[in-house]
Amino acid sequence: MLTNNYIRLTSDHQSRQGAIWNSVPCRVRNWELHVQFNVHGSGKNLYGDGFAIWYTKHRLQLGPVFGSMDYFVGLAIFLDTYSNHNGPHNHQHPYVSAMINNGSLHYDHDRDGTHTALEGCEAHFRNKDHDTFIAIRYHGTTLKVSLDIDGQNNWKECFIAHGVYLPTGYYFGASAATGDLADNHDIISMKLYEIDSSVDTAPEYYGLPKAENVEPPRDHVDDHRNTVSGWKIFFIIILVLIGIAVCGVVGYVIFMKSQENSRKRLY
Repeated sequence: MLTNNYIRLTSDHQSRQGAIWNSVPCRVRNWELHVQFNVHGSGKNLYGDGFAIWYTKHRLQLGPVFGSMDYFVGLAIFLDTYSNHNGPHNHQHPYVSAMINNGSLHYDHDRDGTHTALEGCEAHFRNKDHDTFIAIRYHGTTLKVSLDIDGQNNWKECFIAHGVYLPTGYYFGASAATGDLADNHDIISMKLYEIDSSVDTAPEYYGLPKAENVEPPRDHVDDHRNTVSGWKIFFIIILVLIGIAVCGVVGYVIFMKSQENSRKRLY
């Protein structure tokens, strides 16, 4: 939904997708992107799923990764509001994370992308009554993400990642998706700034996106379901045997009583 004040990627309804993309590729080698956004909704404890900011080779392709395509080529910054992982995370949600993809990696939605995440931080940016911003800075081979979500007009570092290689000529965009849970995901502004390259000593990069310091991707492993321990099985068997024995005794007593009554009637 397009208004004079914001672009709503998704409304607070289930199973929605939406995206915006620039039509001209970025030819700036060192840049900083400022995005003003607003994630809000009626849900108090359950809401989702979040939105993503992209710098990718392809654009305008809806898909399962926060409303955009999987196996993308480029950089994604995920602002994830709901934990899909059944087991415990080492962080809380909402969570901001980055992923570098050369087109060969799958974003594992069931694991919230933890197996392919570059870096991340917790960030409680939802349902704020003041403006919220994110800054994505790429200079040389360093990626830095900062947030201004506390209404203090002050950037706070989320993470810094070194050894990140991104070529020019990719597109900026933003997308969002809702599933069984929902939220309003609004983009208020996106502003790109060129950074002074006079101190940049890194040669221009023309290959596929890559990150030197990211952990190798891990395979998807299904959650382990809670199983009954050996001691629990033992006690269950004991209780079942006791129940059978009690039923047997009660049945025997009733049988003897009935036999005794029958003899009395015969006399």
